[in-house]
Amino acid sequence: MGNAIEYVKMALKNIIANKGRSFLTMLGIIIGIASVIMVMSVGDGTANAMNSEVANFGTGQITIYCSEDAVNMQEWITPEDLQALQERIEGVDGATPNDSSSGSTITGKGEFSLSLNGGTEAMQKALNYNIKRGSYFTAIDVEEGNRVCVLTDSDAKRLFGSDDVIGMDIEVTINNISNNYRIVGVTQQKENSGFVSYTYEGMPVTLEVPYTSFLSFGWESDSFYSVTVFANDKASGEEVARDIVHLMESRHQCAGENYYQIQSFQDIVSELNGMLAIVTTFISCVAAISLIVGGIGVMNIMLVSVTERTREIGIRKSLGAKTSSILMQFLAEAAILTIVGGIIGILFGLLGAVGACKLMTISMGSVIHPGIQVSTILGATFFSCGIGVFFGIYPARKAAKLSPIEALRRN
Repeated sequence: MGNAIEYVKMALKNIIANKGRSFLTMLGIIIGIASVIMVMSVGDGTANAMNSEVANFGTGQITIYCSEDAVNMQEWITPEDLQALQERIEGVDGATPNDSSSGSTITGKGEFSLSLNGGTEAMQKALNYNIKRGSYFTAIDVEEGNRVCVLTDSDAKRLFGSDDVIGMDIEVTINNISNNYRIVGVTQQKENSGFVSYTYEGMPVTLEVPYTSFLSFGWESDSFYSVTVFANDKASGEEVARDIVHLMESRHQCAGENYYQIQSFQDIVSELNGMLAIVTTFISCVAAISLIVGGIGVMNIMLVSVTERTREIGIRKSLGAKTSSILMQFLAEAAILTIVGGIIGILFGLLGAVGACKLMTISMGSVIHPGIQVSTILGATFFSCGIGVFFGIYPARKAAKLSPIEALRRN
C-alpha cells in the first residue's frame, strides 16, 4: 500500500511539473468522454420524453389495415365491421375509420389547402388536443352525415384571424364540388407535445369531419382500408389485437389468409426508440474514436517522458529499484492522466447534455431532461482508466527494461 502511494505521489509530481504538456495529453480523453456522455444522455433524454408523452397519448390505439391480398380480393373493412368491433370486443372504447381527402377553401385571409380527416366521434380519442371552444361532433352527426367540422385554434386563426369561430361556415371544395361545413369545435394543443404534434409554415389546414359527410362529394363511404380501435386502460393490447383479427376473419370468412394486419401505436414508438438507440450508439462510437486518439497521445507523451528521464531511471535501478517499481511508476502516471481527463470529461459531458436539452426544449416546445445514467458515467470512467493503462503499458515496459549502465550513459 505504501509503495502504491509513493508511485502516485511521484506521478503527480511529474504531471504538475509539466502542466501544459499534461493538459494537452488529457485533452483527447476529455473530448472523447464528454462527447460520449453528452450524446448518450441527450439520446436517452429524448427517448424518455417521447415515451412520457406516449404514456398519456396513443397507448391504447390499435390500427387494423388490409393486406395486399385483402385489397386484391376486395375484402375491405366495412361500416358493419366497425360497429361489430365496438360492440363485440371487450375492452374497446371506440373505433374510427381512417378516411381522408384533400381540398381547398377561400376565406378573407386568402386561399388555403385543406386536409380532411374523416372518422367517427371516437376520432377525438386519437387527437393530441383539448377542446378549447364548442364541442366535438357527435354520433348523430356521423349517423346523419352532417357537414360539421373541428379544427385547431392555430388553423382557425390562419383562416379567419381569430379562434372565436364556432358556428361559422367553411366552404370546402373537392374535385370541383363545393359544400359548406359548419365549425362546431376548436381544439388546442396539449402542453409539452412537441414530439407527437408538429406544424410548419404553409402546411394544409386540417379539418376533422364525420366520414359520412363525404357522401356530399359524390362517393360512398362503405369500405375502408384501415380502422383505428381504441382500447381502454384495463384491456390488454395484445388480447384486443388478437380478438380484432379473429372477429374480422370470422366476419369475412378468411381465417388463415392474413387479410388483416395489426399495428399498435406502441409498436411505432418502439420502432422509433430502436432507431434512436441505433443513431445514438453510432454517434457515441464515432465520439469514442477520440478516446483512442487520446490514448495514443498518452502513449506518445509517456514515451517522451521515458526518454527525458532515462538518467533518472538508471540512477534508480543502480540504487536497487526493481523493474516492477519502474513499471508501476510509469503506469501510475499514465493512469492518473486518463483518470483526471476522464473526470473533467464527465463534468463537461454533463454540462453539455444539460445545455443541449435546454436548447432542444426551447426549439421543439417539449420539455426534455438529459437521461443521465450512472452506468454511462461508470462505463466512461472505467473506459478512460483502461485506455490509460493499455496505452501506458508499452512506455512503462520500455522504461522498466532499460539497463542501468545504458541509462546512465545517455545525456
